Amino acid sequence: MRYEAPETIEAAVKLLAGSKGLGRVLAGGTDLLVQMRSAMVDPDLVVDIKKIPGMRKIAAEKGGFRIGAAVSGAELTEHPKFGDVWPGVLEAFDLIGSTQIQGRCTMVGNLCNASPAADSVPALVAANATVAIAGPRRKRELAVEKVPAGPGKTNLAKGEIITSIFLPKRPPRSGDAYLRFIPRTEMDIAVVGVGVSLTLDKSGVCTAARVSLGAVAPTVLLVADAAKALIGTKVDDAALEKAAAAASAACRPIDDKRGTKEYRIKVAGVMTRRAAQIALDRARGK
Repeated sequence: MRYEAPETIEAAVKLLAGSKGLGRVLAGGTDLLVQMRSAMVDPDLVVDIKKIPGMRKIAAEKGGFRIGAAVSGAELTEHPKFGDVWPGVLEAFDLIGSTQIQGRCTMVGNLCNASPAADSVPALVAANATVAIAGPRRKRELAVEKVPAGPGKTNLAKGEIITSIFLPKRPPRSGDAYLRFIPRTEMDIAVVGVGVSLTLDKSGVCTAARVSLGAVAPTVLLVADAAKALIGTKVDDAALEKAAAAASAACRPIDDKRGTKEYRIKVAGVMTRRAAQIALDRARGK
């Protein structure tokens, strides 16, 4: 195996694009190193991106936040403002692993690992987050929900690297939340994960919403019908029930040792209602 630690994005892209075998990006390594040690992957090239300027930076941009691809969970938790603006996203990221893992794991790594049960991804989708991608031919941006292509697969082309995640400016009276259901109390894979983000007008009517589900389909789901159930209402019990029903209807889960299809479908509705209530309370300033 060949290990490289380039100091520019261009050099990293060139290395990955020119690799004749399997190339992998190393940021936190909490997925990649485990996969290598368990012989799940055997890369010919590992490109460590932590020395590239900006990869470990959290920057204010257009009223929002740009998070470098190598920013760890611990670094984001320590940011003085991010958690106040996007508490649901931070909650989701903070659920990944133990305290020790939080010192290394990255949101971009969690996204590119392309697990349907990734915790940070539904919260990022609900937040309408996008990623910046550098490649051998061009730079481009992509909505987070369009990055995963299936379990363990992404829509990145050979040589492309996600360099950062961007979360947009939040309107006033906005709130977000992420909830998951797991078989154990801590450090387990989600049976269902739900991210909700919404905005209210001065009268308390919901003017915008996004609802996202994890672990109920091959990729994360953006559930437009659940959002429509909330928009134009004061997010009362009737609206919450409609959103819950729409979330359940969108599910395409599998049966596995963590839960049956029927169980996941029911839990998705319950968790959507609860997450929407938390997001509503936060939008109201509670």
